[in-house]
Amino acid sequence: MLIRSISGVRGLTETHLTAESSVVYARALHQLLPEGVIMAGRDSRPSGEDIIQAMMGELTQLGRTVIQCGIVPTPTVQFMVHNTEAVGGFIVTASHNPIEWNGLKFVREDSTFFHPNECERLFELVDANTELPDSGDPGIIWPEQNAIQKHVIACASLKCIDLNRIQRRHFKIVIDAVNGAGAHALPVMLESLGCEVIEINCEPDGEFTRGTEPLPENLKDLCQAVTSHSADAGFAVDPDADRLAVVNEKGEALGEEYTLVLAADGYLNDTGK
Repeated sequence: MLIRSISGVRGLTETHLTAESSVVYARALHQLLPEGVIMAGRDSRPSGEDIIQAMMGELTQLGRTVIQCGIVPTPTVQFMVHNTEAVGGFIVTASHNPIEWNGLKFVREDSTFFHPNECERLFELVDANTELPDSGDPGIIWPEQNAIQKHVIACASLKCIDLNRIQRRHFKIVIDAVNGAGAHALPVMLESLGCEVIEINCEPDGEFTRGTEPLPENLKDLCQAVTSHSADAGFAVDPDADRLAVVNEKGEALGEEYTLVLAADGYLNDTGK
């Protein structure tokens, strides 16, 4: 089964989205993006390593240099595109789908996801499956070891973040990263804010020990951990860490739809705007 949408493509890795089939998407991405460097990253699904290696190999044969960020949150790849000379990027992730799935998300030069018309054009190129000659000047794969740290520093430096005020509070926070791409990034982000961090499901090995979506019914362990540790809050993400759900100090999962509302409300209260 293969699903195409404005979110990219997702498929079962045993049959439909394999390392071999993903090469065609790399070729189409090469044709669609302007000349320049391409950023790449993935979530922690074991199948992602073969897929990203196959795609990067195809891109370098076509003359592209690829910056490989490794296992990082989807927003980190977008951040790296935005803050470098990269002309776009891709993330190997099936987001909240179960472990037997994987997928591809595609990033434009302005660091946003492909627009619907660009997705349509990409899929047309995939279906055409035109063979392209190898470049006489092949590209290279450049490992980027510090993408998460760079992203964390940028977030902590935002004007709307009162870093000293937050650090003085010494918040105690429980993190449930579902053993996904946020397993390293979220603890590092919170530790930079002076928080005491308690980790559950923070090994980026792709073993999703709970439902992959950060829905209240999947966060029972997180809710219990918040109360048992007398924590100030709990945070949960999906496998590629682009969705965040909050558990309050009472161990109650508030629902993902309230995350941005809580952030906006706090900002407006603090700034008086």
